[in-house]
This record gives sequence, C-alpha cells and structure tokens, in this order.
Amino acid sequence: MTVHDTPKDSLQDSQRYAFLLRTTADGVLIAKDGVVIQANPAACAMLSLRAEDLLGKTPTAVFRQNQALMNLFQRRGEQQLDVRLPRQRLAQGVAADLPNGERIVLLQDVSERRDLETRRKALTETIEHALKNRIGAITGFAELIPRFGDLNDNQRKYLARIIQTTANLHDTTRSLVNLAWLEAGMPLQHVPVRLDEVIQRVVDELSHLANAHKLVIATSLQKPLPIVMGDPERLRLAIWHILDNAIRYNKPEKSIVVHAWGDLQEIYCSIADQGIGIRDEELELIFDRMYRSRDERVRDIPGGGLGLTVARTIIRRHGGDIWASSNYDYGSTFTFVLPVAGQ
Repeated sequence: MTVHDTPKDSLQDSQRYAFLLRTTADGVLIAKDGVVIQANPAACAMLSLRAEDLLGKTPTAVFRQNQALMNLFQRRGEQQLDVRLPRQRLAQGVAADLPNGERIVLLQDVSERRDLETRRKALTETIEHALKNRIGAITGFAELIPRFGDLNDNQRKYLARIIQTTANLHDTTRSLVNLAWLEAGMPLQHVPVRLDEVIQRVVDELSHLANAHKLVIATSLQKPLPIVMGDPERLRLAIWHILDNAIRYNKPEKSIVVHAWGDLQEIYCSIADQGIGIRDEELELIFDRMYRSRDERVRDIPGGGLGLTVARTIIRRHGGDIWASSNYDYGSTFTFVLPVAGQ
C-alpha cells in the first residue's frame, strides 16, 4: 500500500464521490452486469422515478418505453443521444464504458436551451422572411431603372451602391439576430470540443468561396490540440466569420494560412491573409458593430460590419480574447485564444 493509497484516503475519495453524485444537477445512472446499481437524486427527479424503482432492475425492464435511454445502456463505447423526459422535457444523454465493467449514463436537462435555440431560429426566419420581399422589391426596381434610359457615370455608380446595399441588408439580418441573442446571454453549450476538427470543418465549408476568389487556404494544425470546453456550433460560427472575412478582403491568387497550436493552458488560432490590410488607427475599431473601413476598396466588398463583432462576442463568452495585426496593403492576421479545459 502506498502513501497515497491508505484506507483514510479511500474513505475520503468515497465521500467526495458520494457528495458529487448527491449534489450535481446532472442525472447519473450506473449499471453493472446488466442491472442498475446507482442512480443519483437528479436522475430520479428527471425520470420521475424513485431509487427503489431503478436499483437492481435491468434497463430494459425500467426504460422499455424510452428507446433512447435503453440504447445508451445497451450500445457499447461512447454514445450521445437525446432522451425524452416526463413533463415534455428533454435531456442530452451521454454514455461510456468504465474500466471496471460498469456502464455510466449522464443526463443533462437541455429543455430551456433547446427551446431558446428554436425560438432564435424562428425569430431569424421571421425577420428574414419579412425583409426578403421588401429588399427584393428594392433590388428589382433598381435593376429596372437602366432599361428606361441611359445613365451617366454618377447615376450608374449610385445605382450599383443601392443594389449592393440591399444585398448587404439581407446578409446582415442573420448576424444581427445572432449578435442580439448572444449579447442577451443566450445559454451556450459547455461540452468538450476538438477545435482542430471545428477549424477543418469551417475550411471545408468555405473552400468553394475561396476557389471562387482564386485563393488557396493552407492549414497548419497541431494534432492533437488540447480540448476546450464550449459550444461547438458557436465556436464554428466565430471561426467561420473570421475566415470568411479573410477570403473577402484578400487579393486574387493569394493565400490564407490557418494556424492552430496550444499547450496545457491555452489554445491559439491565427488566420492570416494577403489582402488589403487595415490602417493602424482602425485596428481596434474593426470589432465594433456595423463598422466598415473608410478604405474605398472596402465599399465594393459585400459585408454588413457584424461578422467580427459576432466572432469577438463568442470568443469572449468562452473566456478567450481576439485581436488583429496588419501591414496595410499587404495583409492582416486575426488571432484568438481560448482556455484549455480544466484551466
């Protein structure tokens, strides 16, 4: 017996374990040899069952009306499924095999979070639908104007601005709703995230846009990257906005480099382009909502001035930060940092 493996230490570990099971808001169910051997108070409350209704029973006997929960117990390896709860509530269920032969199932009630996300999507779709017809009408009338007579250079210039602005209005709507929702404190998921996988997904999603701009996206990702805790979809959205920005403001036939690395405390990700760059006096302003550079070249590029604001809001809500550096007319680099899980 080592100095770290005394009966007193074992008793203390057991007490800590019992305290965590008793006080956590997540449901914990443990099965061994085909029967449930442990169910914490949160699990009993979520399932509207008493401990005696669960302990010593097989998952099939107890959960025969809940196929998702039965699957979490019966399938091998790590599993993740949505589990319907009584009173029209919903849990996210995660299951895994333990080294001692036990099968553990964790239930996290996500009813409010899913409801908020559903309402956010409904609001976005309603606003987009309400604006789409009106914006479309403005664009249609603007495109008809040249058919009724010749225009001078200034008239053509301002007409093009009208058409571009209406296109920007539609693109801005979704970002504006996302930003309002985030700043209002919309709950975020708090799950382990492999950031290298999220980054690669975004690169794949935007590869067609890069090809259309005759750009090459090069990636240099440390593998494996340390795990971060957060909302994978929101982190994907933040990276998407940064990379989309790099593509739109880059110069044709240039490259973009996405680099990610980390240690035991922090993960860094940088996205560098070879585009038009940012003046020193504008470096802090570019993260402000609706801000667009005074550079004439920027005016000809579609954008609503909200992407970087959304990205910064998401990164900061995950406990990180983001900043930019630039060499005007030669390119910019956006870098963000996130804390590693457990820090």
